[in-house]
Amino acid sequence: MHDPATIERSSQELPHSLPGECWAITDHAAGNQRQALALAEQMGMPVRHLVLSPRAPWSWLSPRLALGGRLVLPASQRATFASPWPTLAIGCGRSAALLTRLLRGLTEGYCHTVQILDPRIEPTHWDTVIAPRHDGLAGPNVLNPLGSLNPVDDAWLADGCDASPALEYLPRPRVGVLLGGPRSGMRMDADYAQQLIAALLARRQREGGSLLVLASRRTPTAVTEVMRTALRGIPGLLWTGPDDGNNPYPGVLGWADRLVVTPDSVNMLSEACAVGCAVHTFVSGDLPPKLARFHASLRGAGLLHDIDAEAPVQQTPLRETAAMAEALRRRMLANRRLE
Repeated sequence: MHDPATIERSSQELPHSLPGECWAITDHAAGNQRQALALAEQMGMPVRHLVLSPRAPWSWLSPRLALGGRLVLPASQRATFASPWPTLAIGCGRSAALLTRLLRGLTEGYCHTVQILDPRIEPTHWDTVIAPRHDGLAGPNVLNPLGSLNPVDDAWLADGCDASPALEYLPRPRVGVLLGGPRSGMRMDADYAQQLIAALLARRQREGGSLLVLASRRTPTAVTEVMRTALRGIPGLLWTGPDDGNNPYPGVLGWADRLVVTPDSVNMLSEACAVGCAVHTFVSGDLPPKLARFHASLRGAGLLHDIDAEAPVQQTPLRETAAMAEALRRRMLANRRLE
C-alpha cells in the first residue's frame, strides 16, 4: 500500500470534483451539521444532507454496535439511507459515526467514509477520521486540524456583510461578542456575565466603539439578562434568539474589528479565529483538560488573547476546511489508483 503523501502533490493534477454524490450525515445538533456540511461543500460534489437518528439499542451504543445494517434506523428513515450509494459520506457526531461505519460494509468499500470528531473507537473502522489535535487521536488515516471545521472564508464573510449592511455604520471599533453556555466542568452564570461585561465596558470607555453581542442556544437566560441591562445606551446590538429577528451572526463576524468569545465552545472559537481579526476570550476558572489544550494551541499560534490584552488588528485567519478537503480528495484519488 502506498502512502497518499508520496503521491505527486501538484494541485494541477487534482480534479476539483470527484464523480458521484456526497452524503453529509448528522443528527440535529447545529454544530455537527455545520462541520459536516462545511467539508462536504468543499468537495465539489453534489451534496445530500441526511439527518438520521438510530433507534435503540443502537442509539445507546453508537458507534460500537454495528450489527443490523439498515435496521439500525427507524422504518421511516430507511428509504433515505439506501442505494444508490454515495461515493463519499461525511459524518459528524456519535450517531452519524455508526452510519458512516455501516456504509463501508453496505457499499462493499465503494463509499469512502469520513468521520469528523473522535469516534471513541478505533479509527480504522472508517477510511478517514478528522479529529482536532486536542483530542489526541492519531493514526495513518487520521487528519488533525487545530480547530473545528467551518464555512468561514472571504466569500462567506462578504455575504455576511451584504446581509447586514446597517452594521457598517456602528461606531468603530465594532466588537463582536459571542456567548456560549455552561458545559461539564465550566460554569457560565450571572456572575461570569457581570465580570465579562465589566471588562468589555472598561475597554470601550478607553477606546469607544460599539458592542455586538450574540447569544447561542446554550446561553442561560441569567447571562442574557445581565447583558441586556448593562448594554442599555451602548451603541451596538444584543441578539438572544428569533424574537430579536434574524440571527446577524455572519454579519457580526463580517463587520467586526475585534471578537470576544466565551471560552467554552471549540466551534465558536474556531470560527472567530477564521475571520482574520483579533480574537479575545475571558476565562474565570480552570478549563477542562481537552479544552485547555485547545486554548493553549490557539494561544501558541498567536490566534487567541486575554480580553484585556493588546493584539494585532489583523491576524492570519485559521481556515482549515479547504485544506482538509484537499487532503481528503488526495486520499480518495490514491485509493482509486490502487484499486
